[in-house]
Amino acid sequence: MQRFLLFFCLLACFVINSCSDASTSRQNASSEIKPTAIRYDGQTYQLLRYGKPYFIQGAGGVSYLNQLKACGGNSIRIWDDLEAGPILKQAHTLGLTVLFGLWVEREMEGFDYDDQSAVDRQYERIRKIVLKYRSQPALLMWCVGNEWAQAADNFKVFDEVNRIAKLVHELDPDHPVTTVISPDNERAVWLVRQRCPAIDILAVNSYKLTEKLGEIFKKGGWDKPYLISEYGAQAYWETPTTPWEAPIEPTSLQKDQYVTQIYRNYIGSRPPNCLGSYLFYWGYKQEETQTWFSVFDEQGRSSPLVDLVQLLWTGKKPANQAPVVQSLLIDGQNITHKSFTGSPSFHRAQLVTTDPERDSLTYHWEIKRRAQHSADYVGTPLPALKGLIQETSGASITFNLPRQPGSYRLFAYAYDTHRHVATANFAFQVTESESDN
Repeated sequence: MQRFLLFFCLLACFVINSCSDASTSRQNASSEIKPTAIRYDGQTYQLLRYGKPYFIQGAGGVSYLNQLKACGGNSIRIWDDLEAGPILKQAHTLGLTVLFGLWVEREMEGFDYDDQSAVDRQYERIRKIVLKYRSQPALLMWCVGNEWAQAADNFKVFDEVNRIAKLVHELDPDHPVTTVISPDNERAVWLVRQRCPAIDILAVNSYKLTEKLGEIFKKGGWDKPYLISEYGAQAYWETPTTPWEAPIEPTSLQKDQYVTQIYRNYIGSRPPNCLGSYLFYWGYKQEETQTWFSVFDEQGRSSPLVDLVQLLWTGKKPANQAPVVQSLLIDGQNITHKSFTGSPSFHRAQLVTTDPERDSLTYHWEIKRRAQHSADYVGTPLPALKGLIQETSGASITFNLPRQPGSYRLFAYAYDTHRHVATANFAFQVTESESDN
């Protein structure tokens, strides 16, 4: 009997210890789930956030994050560590993640990758950034550089990007590492594949090339996961141009239609290995014009693209939508550009708009010089020229041509009563008449 009791006690202890070991094993397995990971299921790659599938519905920029969240967005992209601390904190508060850019200097801007001292300083700068922010809960992944491969003749830049990616992995094994290129051809894709094996995910600023990514990746040999780090309105280097080489900007309606087609066919359809995308640009910025990529205007009014991404991300339209620009008429003609000799000097313009809810609309017009220098493309918007439009608040106006020959744009804005804006602009040129010569 005593032997039986002893055996029973030993058996009970064994069972208890086994259960305890199993429980500890489960706890350890649970604690090993990474904040961000990549899984391959035999057919496609998938991004995981704390073990759960995570498809990126994001935008580039740090403004109006409450609206991004309300639209169904889940992530933002930043290009460097400027104000990264407050941005990460706000993103975490809203339940957003952050694609964190580690800025890498570019050859096309004069950086010399044969200058080892400069290369090492960059490496050390990035090391400090990763150590500082690697534990931030909003961090989704690291992004080494942005379009650094463009016009890069020195292959050392590819090797350095790989060295930085290896460093990031060593310092932070809990978050994947990506890098951004412009997929103009398969060369850059092939070189990243060959010389940057530490890169987990290829990110592309693709715009219109989003339609050809499958072909580009196939030719470049890329079969790992990818994400679209920038897409949006057809870019100014992709649109038709005037005879004087001014790119023709689409209206807000045309941008809406274009983004719908790109997203539904090449992003929202969840192509194999695609981890998601970031719309460009969630904010207000000058690049060729102040309206080309801006999803908001300078006063924070939202464009139709905000309504659109809510529909694309959630399947639901907002309760109130932005006005719709049907056309911009110049002297009664629906034209995108024209060259004037300066006579006659007065012309008529009309912005034809509708509103989904029939809200009352107000208007604003302005004429600006076309951006000519690099400082005008990115930075502070060019000032409006004074005295050329007598009344700037109606749907129809009369405008006077500038006296000085050159390239200009007439901008038209329609506002509803719910802080929405729709835009269009007309590119025109003023040349000297024969009588002036």
